[in-house]
Amino acid sequence: MRSVVRWISLLIFFSGCCAAGALYFLFTTPWIDVSRLERYDPGKPTILLDEHGKEWARFELDRRDPIPYHRMPHHLIEAFLSAEDWHFFEHCGISWKGIACSIAINLYHGKRVQGASTITQQLVKLLFFDLKKTFTRKLKEQLYALIIERQFSKQHILEVYLNHVYFGCGIYGVQAAAQAFWGKSVEQLTIDQAATLAGIIRGPAYYCPLLHPDASEQRRDVVIQLMRNRGVITHQEYEDAIATPLAVCEQAHATNGHHAKEYIRIYLEKVIGKTALYRGGFLVQTTINQEKQRIAQREFHTQVMHLKKEFGKPIDGGFISFDVQSGAIRAMVGGRESTSLFNRATQARRQMGSIFKPIVYAAALEQGMKFSDIVIDEPFEIVQDGTVWTPHNYDKKYNGAITRAYALSHSNNIVTIKTVLSTGIDHVIALAQRCHLPGPLHPYLSLALGCTDATLLQAGAAFNIFANNGLYVQPHTITWIKDATGKRIYTHRAISERVLDVSIAHQVAQVLQLGIERTKVWFADRWFEGQAISKTGTTNESRTCWYIGSTPTLTTAVFIGCDDNQSMGKNIYPVQTAFPIWLGYTRAFASPTQQFTFDPSLQRCTIDERSGRKVRPGRAGAIEILV
Repeated sequence: MRSVVRWISLLIFFSGCCAAGALYFLFTTPWIDVSRLERYDPGKPTILLDEHGKEWARFELDRRDPIPYHRMPHHLIEAFLSAEDWHFFEHCGISWKGIACSIAINLYHGKRVQGASTITQQLVKLLFFDLKKTFTRKLKEQLYALIIERQFSKQHILEVYLNHVYFGCGIYGVQAAAQAFWGKSVEQLTIDQAATLAGIIRGPAYYCPLLHPDASEQRRDVVIQLMRNRGVITHQEYEDAIATPLAVCEQAHATNGHHAKEYIRIYLEKVIGKTALYRGGFLVQTTINQEKQRIAQREFHTQVMHLKKEFGKPIDGGFISFDVQSGAIRAMVGGRESTSLFNRATQARRQMGSIFKPIVYAAALEQGMKFSDIVIDEPFEIVQDGTVWTPHNYDKKYNGAITRAYALSHSNNIVTIKTVLSTGIDHVIALAQRCHLPGPLHPYLSLALGCTDATLLQAGAAFNIFANNGLYVQPHTITWIKDATGKRIYTHRAISERVLDVSIAHQVAQVLQLGIERTKVWFADRWFEGQAISKTGTTNESRTCWYIGSTPTLTTAVFIGCDDNQSMGKNIYPVQTAFPIWLGYTRAFASPTQQFTFDPSLQRCTIDERSGRKVRPGRAGAIEILV
């Protein structure tokens, strides 16, 4: 009895507050413009141009395709009423019964677990208010709902609501959602699809089927259950709808350059602001090449899905390709799920492994060492900070006396560590910092083996220095931005820094060519005409496999690994994981006329890869270096 009195008291109090708020609003606020229910101005979208000046994407606040009420199927209407407002056709815009139930449930749980907004109130929020929750806004929202209900029919209110409601991924309105998720008109939606749409609006960021299909299906089943409870579908229709798997059309995932677009969006919001980006009518010249982007996505998706099936692990990775000299990004793939907001090419920090080794040898050359120098590849122990470390080569074999050129081209660990000892760890760290690697760059010899983290973009930019004559260029995706009047408000200014002397960069690049020549033998039937330099990298227990390579015009970087950094398995190598993606992409754009140019002050010298002695070209074990 006491609890009943408490509820009644709360209802009286709430009603009084509503009345007081209504009077306050009537005397202090100008009359609302309800004509917004009949007109719609989405503003002007921001258009992204590709490398060749063709539109390839756009940013618009609302992507809508309005559809009249009479074209909306009955089960679609009932799905939304079941999910959001059972008594829509009975209340006056405010559901007092719903408010009472909400108060009772929230009191029972001791916190707010259920709201009481009607569809009319939700429409008011969509059209007239931001998302900020205040007591005053709630009172205004209820009064707006009462006014709208008196001036418009229930059918018209539902029509406007269903054409405005948000479904995630920039999609507004049921018709646009039906097209985006299933490639069909709203009249063709099945019961389970209608329930999916109705379930999304409770939390578009969480229930959008493109982003979270499992959560979306669970929410859909809840709505189907509610539809059966209301008696708007039969038991057989309920059984059929529940048994239907959630599926979106292939085109929904076939977005060209999703991660590149998202990367650009984040930058543009900082430059021109979020609201202006979606409504201001800007024109953005990007560096993306649609053909390169298409090939990159095809090669990446095909290989990753193959590896996932072969290894039985949740394998993913990243891909990025940019111009050697300008740093203009031509293609970017942030993962196999084209709708994921996480960009593995720019956000995932992975241990670098052996792709760090060219930096070690470049630092050694700066200190006067040579690629023809002989170093003994043998077992040895290192005591550092009281800890004994016994490093070994990847294959746990040792080669005796070898040149540094052989060590780098074969990714030898022992000689690389000895090279750091001779060079000085501080010099290696200093060069890594000049290469814009973020670290941590701890002064331990394990740094020689790439015990430091970087994103794919950072690692690719550092490697690009060897293909770009010792210059670091910052990769970028935007060339210029124009406002709606055609005035250029932003122009990219290239960030270019001299990191290495030209002769040192060219000496390292020449040795990096030796490594790719060995790989070329294994893939002779699939190879391309033209020059390239490259480096592989594998971290402990095959957690990450890297492949970074440059032609004279493009630097392309790929990594493969699991998001949770678990091992992909034993004896997993870059040549079977990341390399096929790089090769499939590179051979589509490589040209035999593209050649690396080398410092004319350097001379080509043929030496034995193990002894370092000068030998005749063509002899077994002969390699060509620059000195």
